[in-house]
Amino acid sequence: MTTTDRFRDLLRSQKVWDTDLPAFDPAATPDAPLGLFHHWFAEAITAGQTEPHTMTLATTDAAGRADARTVMLHDADTAGWHFASHDISRKGRQLAERPHAALHFYWPAQARQIRLRGPVAVAPHAEALADLHARSTGALAAALVGHQSEVLASRAVLTEASEAAWERAAERPDADAPSWTLYVLAPDEVEFFQGDARRRHVRLRYRAADQQGAWLRELLWP
Repeated sequence: MTTTDRFRDLLRSQKVWDTDLPAFDPAATPDAPLGLFHHWFAEAITAGQTEPHTMTLATTDAAGRADARTVMLHDADTAGWHFASHDISRKGRQLAERPHAALHFYWPAQARQIRLRGPVAVAPHAEALADLHARSTGALAAALVGHQSEVLASRAVLTEASEAAWERAAERPDADAPSWTLYVLAPDEVEFFQGDARRRHVRLRYRAADQQGAWLRELLWP
């Protein structure tokens, strides 16, 4: 048996959603997606979902080539879904070129996914700093290191820069990180996916209907 055959056997032996799954009644959902997101997020924590506040962020560069990575959700409110990064990073440069993105949450503890896409705006720098300073010393230190996505000469260079950043963050908890940027995705489309053991998945999509905040709700075939 080849290594590829062994990999395929291992891959096909994995189970999907081998647990009791929650019910989801689309008819009982709110008029806007934010309230349902808050509700599902709380239920994910209750269900023991690991790191429910992490999500996949997908962006594209000027040539239309896609990138995806895992980032942390910083907030979700009427303005949109918030995340942060350096504006000099690859994602920061891509968002500057093409200010649209997609977000994806996957919570396997309940076989749930949430997909969002829409335009991305940059929050005022004061809001980015307030968000950063409300987090841990480690978060500030990481932001102070900077140089995200640049080529790194060696691990020793990173260690030196990190040590200096941790020291500065401890001494100056209000320190500025000029390239640290808070982004807000205001979705024009949000999909809630509830997995079903018999593959009769429930997919509820919200689509922005107008500029006044109204939403159209529709079911999708699995």
